[in-house]
Amino acid sequence: MPITEILDRNCKLYGNDICLVEINPEIQETRRVTWKEYELIEPNPTTHYRREITWNVFEEKANRFANMLISRGIKKGDKVAILLMNCLEWLPIYFGILKTGALAVPLNFRYASDEIEYCLNLADVDILVFGPEFIGRVEEIAEKISRNRLLFFVGENCPSFAESYSELTANASSQSPQIHLTDDDEAAIYFSSGTTGFPKAILHKHRSLVHSCKVEQNHHGQTKDDIFLCIPPLYHTGAKMHWFGSLLAGGKAVLLKGTKPKVILDAISKEKCTIVWLLVPWAQDILDAIDSGEVNLDDYELDQWRLMHIGAQPVPPSLIARWKKVFPNHEYDTNYGLSESIGPGCVHLGVENIHKVGAIGKAGFGWQTRIVDENRNDVPKGEVGELAVKGPGVMECYYHDEAATKEVLEDGWLFTGDMAQEDEDGFIYLVDRKKDVVISGGENIYPVQIEDFLRSNIAIKDVAVIGIPDKRLGEVTAAIIEVKDGYSLTEDEVNEFCHQLPRYKRPHKIIFADIPRNPTGKIEKPKLRKMYCGESLVAAQNEVKLSK
Repeated sequence: MPITEILDRNCKLYGNDICLVEINPEIQETRRVTWKEYELIEPNPTTHYRREITWNVFEEKANRFANMLISRGIKKGDKVAILLMNCLEWLPIYFGILKTGALAVPLNFRYASDEIEYCLNLADVDILVFGPEFIGRVEEIAEKISRNRLLFFVGENCPSFAESYSELTANASSQSPQIHLTDDDEAAIYFSSGTTGFPKAILHKHRSLVHSCKVEQNHHGQTKDDIFLCIPPLYHTGAKMHWFGSLLAGGKAVLLKGTKPKVILDAISKEKCTIVWLLVPWAQDILDAIDSGEVNLDDYELDQWRLMHIGAQPVPPSLIARWKKVFPNHEYDTNYGLSESIGPGCVHLGVENIHKVGAIGKAGFGWQTRIVDENRNDVPKGEVGELAVKGPGVMECYYHDEAATKEVLEDGWLFTGDMAQEDEDGFIYLVDRKKDVVISGGENIYPVQIEDFLRSNIAIKDVAVIGIPDKRLGEVTAAIIEVKDGYSLTEDEVNEFCHQLPRYKRPHKIIFADIPRNPTGKIEKPKLRKMYCGESLVAAQNEVKLSK
């Protein structure tokens, strides 16, 4: 069953029920007030921008977009990229693409212009759908990328180099395009990357997407009455695949723009949310705000909130212990996964196993796990090896990268690159990562990209970027810089130079020192981590609970 059939079913069963709500605290609603003979529009500080749609409207919007795409020549196997911030249009556009038989290609909203162009070319994208936040970045490359693809703009004041989404879909048919789809049809391309710089394109079929729906509902028991608060970006498999549990149950979800404690708690209270997925920084901020008195829990209605789960980065057990003291009635859970395994859930802790906080859990619903040595033979229980997973959610391949695919796929097993060990009860613990990806606040940061940029500075002889522990973000980046003989360089000069990078890629710490390399010329990053992280990193790794 392709995932589009779940949307069709919800429309038939729950058509008039609200399915999606969008809340943006940064935009205040307006109200009309009359003063003498004048009618004025002024901000209302007590309310926030809020929109909602029903399952019927969701289906109608998806069908209109699908039929418009077909009228512009899109067919089965074509690719349509989505570059949008979370909004009510995001998911109907995603499903509209799938209804044509084309592949949806979500793009990270942090990508710089060159990364956007690279991903569009790698995935053979035919159409780019983008929002107002990306006008500048898309305009930089518009002349090049529009030579062989269409550009559709979602929002008001459409730029001259694109076509208006609202105008294009206004007169399109709201009926299903009736394109025959199967589980074996290709559905989506997501992007990921290790330490090699630009992302790899990850190809998934409909069976992967449907399995992620089943995994999420099996793990967290979503019902029609549950309301899911979605804060992370929908381009990420984690956010969308957690929402897939709501899709399967026919439940409502709230898309919230904003991560401040009061904003999150206000949304949970007013929208009566029952399930909330947080990142470590957001959970820490909520607890800190409560401890400082900034937030008074008596101001909110939170009794309905039954489940808090965390993913996308290492989770300190001490944080969960602290959370349970404040919210003793909450169930807690975590899931481990990769974009290559269609997001969270291939390994799953389970709400009943909170006594095992620190572990990532056991094989998730429909999944198998192994821990193997360098020859991919199973290691004895308790020994460290590479974690491998197998199940219906494993990717088909890295698109246009046969060599990289062969490195990680073998007989249906996906070799994750994460080092792990299994305890006597069968629970899996991550102990290290083969890859040098830095996970900061749930975002993957790729050191090679930063290193390559820094090496363009004439005063820099060598550079290595590593992750160092951070209480709030899990990890932050540190750049170890070796300066060329005869040159001088200060921390302020490096920081000024890095202003050319997107903010999230700028190193948080600058260290001037020699770069150790092994006899084959590779940077010895484990040695650097030991030098500059010391025992704090070892302790953090022992507490790791990761859900990419």
